[in-house]
Amino acid sequence: MAKLSEEIVEEWLNRQGYFTIRGIKIGVDEIDILAIKPSMTGTIECRHFEVQCSTRPVGYITSVPKEIQKTTGRSGNSAKARTTEELVISVDEWIEKKFTKKKKESLFKELNFTNHTKELVINVVISNEEIELMKKRGIIIHDLKNIIFDINQNIGILQSASGDDLAELIIMGIRANNS
Repeated sequence: MAKLSEEIVEEWLNRQGYFTIRGIKIGVDEIDILAIKPSMTGTIECRHFEVQCSTRPVGYITSVPKEIQKTTGRSGNSAKARTTEELVISVDEWIEKKFTKKKKESLFKELNFTNHTKELVINVVISNEEIELMKKRGIIIHDLKNIIFDINQNIGILQSASGDDLAELIIMGIRANNS
């Protein structure tokens, strides 16, 4: 599901005139999608996307905080309910891992993209509180349903891009369900 969701997001960005690179490896880490768009003024808009789309989530987007894993033995991907304090720490650790890790920030600096956005695409989530904490920390949240809607409505500069076949299959399914 992750690769398909990334392909849909990439199609959406391409239709808006962004050039994209998917799956950038930085050691053991990865950037799901890097999107850049030059402007008429010579500036370049840069967006860093992480894609976490599930149709039936069984856990949180973030991991149990490392310190809590050590002290309690709780698994990192435990679905057990978390306190607000645990969520705050887990969101901060997740943002560092996905967006602000030194190696990733060094790459953006080397590419001269120091003013890039940090964006997350979601579908169904277990914890809205987790999403709200991400928003408060400057992460722009996109719902996959809205991205598919934009593609279906041909919202963007281009009518299609490299992921057009997948987008068309999804739209055919939506139209069939609405008939």
